[in-house]
Amino acid sequence: MTKYIFVTGGVVSSLGKGITASCLGRLLKNRGLKVTMQKFDPYINIDPGTMNPYQHGEVYVTDDGTEADLDLGHYERIVDVRTSKYSNVTTGKIYKEVLEKERRGDYHGATVQVIPHITDMIKQKIMRAALTTDSDVIISEIGGTVGDIESTPFMEAIRQMRREVGDENVMYIHCTLVPYLHAAHEMKTKPTQHSVSELRSLGIQPNMLVIRAEKPVDQEHKDKISTFTDVPVDRIIESIDVPSIFDLPLAFQKQGMDQKVCDFLHLKSPKPKADMESWKRLDERAKNLKHTTKITLVGKYVELEDAYISVTDALQHAGYLYNSKIEVNKVQAEDITEDNIADIMEGSDGLIVPGGFGTRGLEGMITAIKYARENDIPFLGVCLGMQMASVEFARDVLGLKDANTTEADPHTKNNVIDIMADKRDENNIGGTLRLGLYPATLKKGTKTAKAYDNQDVIQERHRHRFEFNNKYREAFEKAGMVFSGVSPDNRLVEIIELPKNKFFIAAQYHPEFLSRPQRPEGLYKAFIGAASGLPEEQFYK
Repeated sequence: MTKYIFVTGGVVSSLGKGITASCLGRLLKNRGLKVTMQKFDPYINIDPGTMNPYQHGEVYVTDDGTEADLDLGHYERIVDVRTSKYSNVTTGKIYKEVLEKERRGDYHGATVQVIPHITDMIKQKIMRAALTTDSDVIISEIGGTVGDIESTPFMEAIRQMRREVGDENVMYIHCTLVPYLHAAHEMKTKPTQHSVSELRSLGIQPNMLVIRAEKPVDQEHKDKISTFTDVPVDRIIESIDVPSIFDLPLAFQKQGMDQKVCDFLHLKSPKPKADMESWKRLDERAKNLKHTTKITLVGKYVELEDAYISVTDALQHAGYLYNSKIEVNKVQAEDITEDNIADIMEGSDGLIVPGGFGTRGLEGMITAIKYARENDIPFLGVCLGMQMASVEFARDVLGLKDANTTEADPHTKNNVIDIMADKRDENNIGGTLRLGLYPATLKKGTKTAKAYDNQDVIQERHRHRFEFNNKYREAFEKAGMVFSGVSPDNRLVEIIELPKNKFFIAAQYHPEFLSRPQRPEGLYKAFIGAASGLPEEQFYK
């Protein structure tokens, strides 16, 4: 029987529900259990695909093309699992499916209500993940904060799950805050008490608390929390601020979190305890890096930390392999000019231009790419970065001064980057991109092929609407550009490369989505190798 764990949050947002769920997932996976991760988001958007990154942070993409919450990136990187369309559910998706059923007459004329129709659909999404994955454990994170109006149907649905599948198969874990008031030199448990009280008013008694705190919480305060929440004191887990995210699963294991979860759910794991030896080596490497590599990131959304979280994580993952800390200097593309680019790039070991949409900042990206190309600074372009590298090459090497992407200039005569033919008549912008996992055939003897261990074909995740215009391929090749990766039918350009440069590679896809702390993605690994000039120092085998 599949076991269901629901992770909720209280007091304030950004307590780390996603990280908590991920760390628990890692511990259970390392005990030999099959784990599936889910995120339920209360917002009414169908998915975050059309949301401004300043509103929501990065949009993560799964193998099957689902545009999802960035927490799925945490799940994949920390737990090392592949997520899917069943892994991210929004209020918008739930209501859309219910209303479609109503329009088809599936409810036979009944009045459609939040209970039972909306809550039933939510439960269906939860249990569908179990049916499609054959998992031992489904860990579902409920977005938002207890008490939010938007999350009420989700709370009601997970309350009903206990009755649907039995008490012994459901566990509720609640993340709360225990603040420390520096002026009074006191910890306060009242916010946690109130948060649990709010949760219990919805009919959910938490079975475990994960308390976020700056400092260790003493036994007296834990006893007080236990008294007022009816959570046994041994199931109150501390989540203290730690130097590295990799410390957290180890801290949870030290407190017996995974064992207590297994005991509560009567879950017998193939291994008596989680094997975290490899993870400990990763943790030690991440905290004791000997070198520093400086990377300049030129992007559109640099003011928000979460906008490029997969990119910066992938850079760090590659850095661990070279025993190097990666210092990322984020630069707003709009601020870059021909006059200041030399100063911006001074001391930088490499340039990365990541993905994005819209026209803002494109000229700054092109200026930065030109500087990297002409000064032989290692460069990695991702999605929009690949498109801007193509525009720059057309303008400054081929002499096509009006070359552009039709996203920026629909009337350009030299549309080096153009909208995909099958997307021209689309009116909606949501869900109309090339999304998900697609194959690319690699050209033998290229730096790209070497980065991928000389594989013939790779599979990578995409999220874009525009493509390289094939009518320019011959001119590009004559000028020295190599198309080192193309679709198997040779219709779509996937990767461009300048072999004369130390490292100048740009990909139409998002390689960062497949990077893992102990398994850095090929292009990121090669990029940091070129930028740092350091040899690989294996630590995870």
